[in-house]
Amino acid sequence: MRAAEIRAFPTLDRLYRKTDEKGLYLEVRPSGGKAWFFKYRVHGTEKRLALGPWPEVSLVEARDLRDQARRAVRSGKDPLQERKKEKITAQLSAGNSFQSVAEDFIEVKFVGNRKAEATIEKARWFLSHLTGAIGARPIADIEPAELLAALKTIERAGKRETAMRTRAFASRVFRHGVAMSLCKTDPAALIGDALMSPIVKHRAAILDPAGLGELLKAIDDDVTP
Repeated sequence: MRAAEIRAFPTLDRLYRKTDEKGLYLEVRPSGGKAWFFKYRVHGTEKRLALGPWPEVSLVEARDLRDQARRAVRSGKDPLQERKKEKITAQLSAGNSFQSVAEDFIEVKFVGNRKAEATIEKARWFLSHLTGAIGARPIADIEPAELLAALKTIERAGKRETAMRTRAFASRVFRHGVAMSLCKTDPAALIGDALMSPIVKHRAAILDPAGLGELLKAIDDDVTP
């Protein structure tokens, strides 16, 4: 088959096929539409994989898609099933945004463990710093550079410590996602050295035992790892 021939294929009152090679063929429909398909066999069963409409998918592109599918078949995979898996994965990924995973993390680790209300609100405050930048992004797709850009925005506002602590919170969210099989890595763990260290402020010592107890409890309830 040649690219110049495709446009000349006539429209009939019935569907018919024009074969290329190695299982690739063009389906010409009574409506005038044309679409590419790849015919193959898996475990003795004949199947066909839709490769897209012509001319959106050119002859060269259709052959390339066919070759990819042929390699999958040779490796023991079913291209049709692999496509279904990819669609399911994409749907799950789209539903598992950073925001939704972070909210689940807060619910499980803070609300479920009956942490102090102030601690829960602090976790939500850290999340609010990331919602606009990466909240809607699928957690599995977030790159270290995306997270770093969000944290650098906080840092440039003169809030170095907030940026560092927000990174620590994000790291726990990503690790929660890894544990739930929603993502594979923790990009927050890779960017700690890219942030400026907080400016140390010396404060008066706590001499009151009751005050020291409150401080230790606050540290224990903190959201940082």
